[in-house]
Amino acid sequence: MPIPFSLRRASALALILAAPCLSGAALAQTPAPTAPAPATAPAPASPDTVVARVNGQPITGADLAIAGEDPALSLPGVDEAAKQNLLVDYMVDLKVGAQAAEAAKVGDSPDFKRKLAYFRDKLLLDEYLEREAKKAVSPEAAKALYDQTVKSMKPEEEVRARHILVESEDEAKKIAARIKGGEDFAKVAGEVSKDPGSKTEGGDLGWFTQERMVKPFADAAFKLAPGQVSDPVKTQFGWHVLRVEEKRTKPVPTFDEMKEQIDQYLTRKAQQDTIVKLREAAKVERTGSGATPASGDAKKP
Repeated sequence: MPIPFSLRRASALALILAAPCLSGAALAQTPAPTAPAPATAPAPASPDTVVARVNGQPITGADLAIAGEDPALSLPGVDEAAKQNLLVDYMVDLKVGAQAAEAAKVGDSPDFKRKLAYFRDKLLLDEYLEREAKKAVSPEAAKALYDQTVKSMKPEEEVRARHILVESEDEAKKIAARIKGGEDFAKVAGEVSKDPGSKTEGGDLGWFTQERMVKPFADAAFKLAPGQVSDPVKTQFGWHVLRVEEKRTKPVPTFDEMKEQIDQYLTRKAQQDTIVKLREAAKVERTGSGATPASGDAKKP
């Protein structure tokens, strides 16, 4: 069975890309060798620096940078020096294979030309959408969206509470009596609670809003004043005894806390708006089967 990249170089990337052509048994029996990393990580090659030549054809630092952006070549946990070496090996294998394909006239087939046209269009669109999104994601736009969002946020009450979870009402009544009799809630929770997530924290659930908890539990928690201990409360998880520690109005998240989400939203919206405008301005004619969209409106993306 043919392997598309040279195993002589034994580059990890070449083996990764060859994996779909190998059988499961072959993969299990062929460990991927790792390239030794230099003791000191070199600086990434500048775009114009020639890092290798394949039959006289140069491979530059810019070529490595493009390859490094390919999600298929993601190498988590690999240090920069080893990654650069592997990328050079991969680019050498890529050039060797591409040169062989050129000599074999692979690029002359109609099927290949259709694929090439498809991927060219896709790359052009991706690049164009990225440029349009950069125009939309400005500090001013992000701050304006934050201010608009904050204005629409309604004050919301939060509670910080502890709870102890047991299987029966009788157990819960005994525990409630112990707590109300003066025993330390966190100590008792560590001894008897069946909730593994909060048991080691003394039953502490942290801050939560009413909709985050099941209704019987939330109703009991938000009726209690800070310091009060509940009677047993039944939910689908069992029986609870809870104590409210604090209450507050949920603080509004800061701009810095929301900035990443805001930038992502602005990026997606800009790209979507761009496609909609382009589609509306274009003359689109659907022919053949499936000519009419399900919506009945050919302009809708």
